[in-house]
Amino acid sequence: MASGNLTCVSEFVLLGLSQTQELQLFLFLVFLFVYTTTVVGNLLIMITVTSDSRLHTPMYFLLRNLAVIDLCYSTVTSPKMLVDFLQESKTITYQGCMAQIFFFHFLGGGTVFFLSVMAYDRYIAISRPLHYVTIMNTQVCVGLVVATWVGGFVHSIVQLALMLPLPFCGPNILDNFYCDIPQVLRLACTDTSILEFLMISNSGMLVFIWFLLVLISYTVILVMLRSHSGQARRKAASTCITHIIVVSMIFIPCIYIYARPFAPFPMDKTASISYTVLTPMLNPIIYTLRNQEMQTAMKRLGKHLMISSRK
Repeated sequence: MASGNLTCVSEFVLLGLSQTQELQLFLFLVFLFVYTTTVVGNLLIMITVTSDSRLHTPMYFLLRNLAVIDLCYSTVTSPKMLVDFLQESKTITYQGCMAQIFFFHFLGGGTVFFLSVMAYDRYIAISRPLHYVTIMNTQVCVGLVVATWVGGFVHSIVQLALMLPLPFCGPNILDNFYCDIPQVLRLACTDTSILEFLMISNSGMLVFIWFLLVLISYTVILVMLRSHSGQARRKAASTCITHIIVVSMIFIPCIYIYARPFAPFPMDKTASISYTVLTPMLNPIIYTLRNQEMQTAMKRLGKHLMISSRK
């Protein structure tokens, strides 16, 4: 690999999801709805949990933080994608591309670590119900959340440190709607085989191993539920199944993208849309639709806002 940054490419051209103008307008409306739903849904979770004292428990503290990550994560790619749907020239500067890669992997890595924290929270709630509040106290919850952000930062800074020295002297066309390592790495004017192996080890194997650990954790939890009473078992199982759905929606596309050689595949953009755009929107929908406490709290918040507006 060449030493030093010999970059002469000042910007990258994004091919986006389509080159057809009519289809781009349709996609703009679809993804505008998706992003608006993502913002409103996650903000609603954050506001509801913050304003309702009955939801000031470890699980909802973690759920609120997941909403923060989802909101930030979708904002890394969606606004730029929406603007590009309405523009003929879809470009991003070299600096903007590197910044997008950093925040994308910072928040994506944080999400991966955070989902394991939520699995740990469910394990403690089911295995040690009488000591749950004591074990998952505020200090522990804050510490776990900070650890996930730090973990995401370390993961991302390693990725960026490997990318920045690469020379880019053309071509500069990225067959995607945002900057990500597999596509950008293919444009480097040097042999990147060793670097690709390091990236797969960092991102791909991390996601794959973490996914297995989280699935094993929930399997253990579901086995433990067999000893619980009917109503409590159904409620806990419903929560765990919800978490497994969310985990699968995030991890499976990530494994497809990062745990293999960075050669282009037809399904790459579909997988990317799944975990960058759709999952942050579906998370609040899944959690609220399957959670009676959250639905009740949202109704209380709505009534409170209606009463306040009449005064």
